[in-house]
Amino acid sequence: MGGVNESAYKRRGVADVVLPPEAPLAMPAQDLRHPPATIRELPRDRTATVIRAGVVVGTLGLTAIFSHEMYAVLAVAGLTSVEAVMLVLFVINIAWIALSAVSAVAGFAALGRRPSAWPADGGETPMPRSRTAILIPAYNEDPARVFAAAAATAEGLAAAGAERLFDIYVLADTTDPDVWVAEEVAYRAVLRRRAPRCRIFYRRRRKNTERKAGNVADWVRLSGGAYPFFICLDADSLMQVDTLLRLAATIEANPDLGLLQTVPMLANRNTVFARMQQFAGRVYGRVIAAGLASWTRSEGNYWGHNAIIRTRAFAEAAGLPHLRGKPPFGGHILSHDFVEAALMRRAGWQIQMAPTLDGSYEESPPTLIDLAQRDRRWCQGNLQHSKVLPARGLHWISRVHLGMGIMSYLASPIWLAFLLAGLVLALQAHFIRPEYFTREFQLFPTWPVIDSERAIGLFIATMLLLFTPKFLGLAYALLDEKRRRAIGGGLRGTVSLLVESLISAVIAPILMAIQSAAVIEILIGRDSGWNPQRRDDGSMPVMDVARRHFMHMMFGIVLGVSAWLVSPHLLAWMSPAVAGLVLAIPASLFVARRDVGLWLRRKGLMMTPEEQEKPAILTASQAITEDLERELSGDIDAYLRLSSDPALLAFHRASLPPVQPLPPGEIDMSLVAGLARLEAAETLEDAIHYLSKKERLALLADPEGLDRVAMLPRRKPPQGFAAS
Repeated sequence: MGGVNESAYKRRGVADVVLPPEAPLAMPAQDLRHPPATIRELPRDRTATVIRAGVVVGTLGLTAIFSHEMYAVLAVAGLTSVEAVMLVLFVINIAWIALSAVSAVAGFAALGRRPSAWPADGGETPMPRSRTAILIPAYNEDPARVFAAAAATAEGLAAAGAERLFDIYVLADTTDPDVWVAEEVAYRAVLRRRAPRCRIFYRRRRKNTERKAGNVADWVRLSGGAYPFFICLDADSLMQVDTLLRLAATIEANPDLGLLQTVPMLANRNTVFARMQQFAGRVYGRVIAAGLASWTRSEGNYWGHNAIIRTRAFAEAAGLPHLRGKPPFGGHILSHDFVEAALMRRAGWQIQMAPTLDGSYEESPPTLIDLAQRDRRWCQGNLQHSKVLPARGLHWISRVHLGMGIMSYLASPIWLAFLLAGLVLALQAHFIRPEYFTREFQLFPTWPVIDSERAIGLFIATMLLLFTPKFLGLAYALLDEKRRRAIGGGLRGTVSLLVESLISAVIAPILMAIQSAAVIEILIGRDSGWNPQRRDDGSMPVMDVARRHFMHMMFGIVLGVSAWLVSPHLLAWMSPAVAGLVLAIPASLFVARRDVGLWLRRKGLMMTPEEQEKPAILTASQAITEDLERELSGDIDAYLRLSSDPALLAFHRASLPPVQPLPPGEIDMSLVAGLARLEAAETLEDAIHYLSKKERLALLADPEGLDRVAMLPRRKPPQGFAAS
């Protein structure tokens, strides 16, 4: 990675500074087979031992009770092989549900106590003394939104008198040439505002190796030595200034603290799907996060953004190794955040969560399909953790985090397998003559029957257990007048829970099918690639939705018909899953509707505090986004922008990192092909037409190629037409 420092810019006569002077910091890759040579000693936490024991006992106890009931349902006349499979699948799923329920109970109890152990919570806003960098990695994102977030944060910090304590870095991994140059336009527009006295820097990597994790690691190696701490944001996340100051002051005051993770609240979206997630995150999420924080304590987790990190601890302990083998399980680690937290804790640094700290925000995927696209990459990254689990020296809670990440995606195919096992059991009973005497000299037959009355009771109990986090989250919100008003009042809050739960029940089978397919793809060796996320707030074309969900609908029809052929009672038992799958297309279209989401908002349903009183950082970012969108209007093509703005061209040229020589025998085919195609171009418009996206990108990144492009004239408009 290269960059141009401030003095270099002054020598070249370019006013805009892209990067400050370098402050290198070594960040070696860690060895998973051997723990670090030096491990810091942390004080023993007896409270954590007690709480963890309670969570483990509660989870195992509930699992045992429900498993015994399931055994009683299935083993009326002894277990058949299919019934045994169903029992095993049920035990795995009920243990997962029980852990969530017990953790939520722990969170509800902890929130009631408001323990002083929650970091960065309450009191006057402190003012830290050390410098902190704020990193905003971006990959082919909307430049207006990214730089609006940077500018709004900078202006807020300046207003608080903290501009000298924070520097903001936009770290681009952009591969689209038009987006790259638009980022430069937006950056220069932000600098011209001059309102933020907090410094904003911009860097685009020449090669985006190892994706976001590599982007942040490159920054650490180049600039990390200048900052004791850094805060990592996503392209769609923001933090209030008060929250930034509290995070910096908290980690500064605790020399054992390596990472402090906030709980980002979802905001700024209006589709039905997004509003569901925003309401769930705000109402149920607080209890779930508090529960997780209560038993993980100093062995918390990292979610990749909206957290503050001690730079030297991160550099010394969290360098990611490459996993053996090829993708999807080998190669660089996709879900890097869990692994970085585990490695830092392995080296003796505390990893904590701040579940009650407000002012941390991110945006939700607007549709079910957008969630599926993001989930595909996360699924692959979490399943990769199976190769990290055996790493030497990890704390057992860190292994639990990794295991929970894996289980969050395996739960769907396990649920699907349970449904299919139930169908097989019914088919066996209806169509196939069973082997009643499965063993030689067996005295009594094995009958494939179940206790249907007991099964209904078990189903109701399982649903109550599944809904426990929701009930506790709503109860916590209703117990306080301010929290109650923030979700629209007690009646509207309760109705919102019912509406959100109903829609969630309809789309849950669709998510089950999506995640099951993702797991199968990964197991057969398909890599996810790296696609940018869609972050707008609009619906999707009908044909796109139909194409994505057609197989889900067909699977639901086949499942329903099969169940009906066996018995109407079996169809009734499987109807929640069958209905969701059969209705996949209309359900996905419905939850992507922005107009319905806005109607729900007008009715006061699925409300969040951020909608009752919009936080200042969200308001400022939205206003600056609109300003930058006007600045970016007109030509969107990178070459046309550069040709019409000499100052932008000079800035782009000066900001190019030095060209690194290629290894012997290696050729940049995109650059060579691009230079060759330029020979046939008489005008700039010809070049745009002839060149592929990769060739245009290569020419923009190469000084010689850029000079060749700059020499091409613009095509003159026909007589009688004004030039654009």
